[in-house]
Amino acid sequence: MNAEQARAMPGRGMRRAMGVFLASAFLLLALKNPVTENFVLAAAVPMIFIAAVVIIPRMFRADRLLLNLVMFLSALGVLVLCRMDVAKGLTQAINLGVGVLAMLFFIALMGRVNSWRVLAPLAGIGALGLMVVPLVLGPTINGARAWIFVGGMSIQPSEVGKVALLVVIAYLLSERKVFLSIMFAGLSLLILMRQADLGTALVYYTTVLIMLFASTGSFLLVGGGVAGAAAGGYVGYRMYAHVRDRVRIWIDPWVHYEDKGYQIVQALVAMVNGGMWGVGLGVGNAYDVPAYTTDFIFSVVLNEFGWLFGILVILLYVVILIRGISIASRARTKFHMLLALGASAMVVVQTVIIIGGNITMFPLTGVTLPFVSYGGSSLLSSLSIMGLLQGVASANDSGLEEDQALAGVEVSA
Repeated sequence: MNAEQARAMPGRGMRRAMGVFLASAFLLLALKNPVTENFVLAAAVPMIFIAAVVIIPRMFRADRLLLNLVMFLSALGVLVLCRMDVAKGLTQAINLGVGVLAMLFFIALMGRVNSWRVLAPLAGIGALGLMVVPLVLGPTINGARAWIFVGGMSIQPSEVGKVALLVVIAYLLSERKVFLSIMFAGLSLLILMRQADLGTALVYYTTVLIMLFASTGSFLLVGGGVAGAAAGGYVGYRMYAHVRDRVRIWIDPWVHYEDKGYQIVQALVAMVNGGMWGVGLGVGNAYDVPAYTTDFIFSVVLNEFGWLFGILVILLYVVILIRGISIASRARTKFHMLLALGASAMVVVQTVIIIGGNITMFPLTGVTLPFVSYGGSSLLSSLSIMGLLQGVASANDSGLEEDQALAGVEVSA
């Protein structure tokens, strides 16, 4: 393989290492607990990983390194869930398969839609309408009304709203419609506040602020946004008892151990018990953490794989951010630049919020760890967002090829 071919295949060694890790880990779990579901997962999940990282770049001009990282984190989530709850692991594997299809859809959509003049407003109106539904029909879970149940399945409309938010805000800002973008973001946040889903509201808010600053360069807007976030946080604290409980637990979880602090204390104990190298896959004690498949799945990773592996997982998210910024910097339009920046920022902001909550850097907000936590809505949303980002990467490469072709014509002339 010459140097040019090597540059065209970034991360080949990484892909192989990831594939070997996943295949051996799933096989180990299957041998430890020899039920049919585990053997099915041991075959299916590494196959989904390899198929995605090999086939998708042949279908589209996808960013291979970014694809490798995202698929590894998604497969890691299935692995951890399979270890803790085989049924949930199997469900998440199905979610992963559907999520890959969603990612393909958005990559293709980005390549086919030349104007978002009609599609972006429709997406925004549809997302806002869907987000209102839990306020009317949804039950209250952990103090929030953010879910609806259809056919026995729970759906979180705000996850769908993330994709719409990115498209709408990027489109409006690219058209210099700053006021309309603020109005749309404000309506979304108002609905989330009514749902008492302050964690998702924080993800929305921070992402929009980043996109606003990238578009306008206005420190005044960002300063006003930070002040608004502080005011919104205070209002949420005063309005909702579960928010006040989370702040009290964050300040001193040990005082509230016998009550609502039990969960965070058990998560801290599980992470500490993992040590540097972890207690080993399949032998951890994170079952004592009530929300170990969703809010506290990072504590399970640290418990069984250790702090070094946990730091590696964090670094993967950092690389996703850096790769996303690189894609944004090479975008050929302002819309693509803002969309790529917002997509990568949204994933990393949510990661910081949930990992920070796990290690008591921030109060726990209840958002999921992107790609890893259990939940079909969350995984589909995260992979769809990566589809948008990959779509911009594909457009960048297509534009570069066109420029090179034009340059070749001019030289030959």
